[in-house]
Amino acid sequence: MQELPLTIPSGKKIYFASDFHFGVPDHVTSLTREKKVISWLDSIRADASAIFLMGDLFDFWFEYRKAVPKGFTRFLGRLAEFQDSGIDVHLFTGNHDLWMFDYLPMEIGAKIYKDPVVLYVGNQKLLIGHGDGLGPGDPTYKYLKMVFTSPITQWLFARLHPNLGIALAQRWSRNSRISNMKLEEKFQGEDREFLLTWCKETEKKIHHDYYIFGHRHLVLDLKVGDNSRYINLGEWVHFSPYAVYDGMNLELKSF
Repeated sequence: MQELPLTIPSGKKIYFASDFHFGVPDHVTSLTREKKVISWLDSIRADASAIFLMGDLFDFWFEYRKAVPKGFTRFLGRLAEFQDSGIDVHLFTGNHDLWMFDYLPMEIGAKIYKDPVVLYVGNQKLLIGHGDGLGPGDPTYKYLKMVFTSPITQWLFARLHPNLGIALAQRWSRNSRISNMKLEEKFQGEDREFLLTWCKETEKKIHHDYYIFGHRHLVLDLKVGDNSRYINLGEWVHFSPYAVYDGMNLELKSF
């Protein structure tokens, strides 16, 4: 698992958010959400040393060699401004946008992660990632993820004309759970929270102060061990949650 040492300058903080799902359910609604995310980014600019956006930023994303999906220019432009001003931008791929390759690193300087990462901040360790494919259950998705991350699958999809490939993927994304949720997902209890189960199993092997994930579309702050917590960042289609970390304490907030 990749390890990433970070230093937070005095008076600065690290921010986390996840699951913007830009693109659904329609252009107008997505654009409104994008502008809200931009407002949030502007509100944290003054004291942010780094931001971690934890996957499913787009409801679909695929980088052809000479083309990317249209839209999201305000969001991508703001990330470029952050990176250019010295605020490090870290992006995780999620199950909806796992086909990020070199476009965003080249164009805006963002760092892309496809697997969980361990952050070292002072004496604390934070294990962070999108969260898909971890924990027990969901064998169908785990198989699909293996297929979709295969270089052969990616090569074959790239052979489709962008007009066809992107249209097919966008039609598929309209059937996703986030596109069709009328109310937020419900917490079913700690024993059925698969990411919490994964965190507890990991904690038995090695201690982490915080486990931070997205994917579940629920805002959660649950105990893993005596000095360890599992944080889920929720989603921005219906709400606007985020987390802020000062090097010692992490707090969940809503914009």
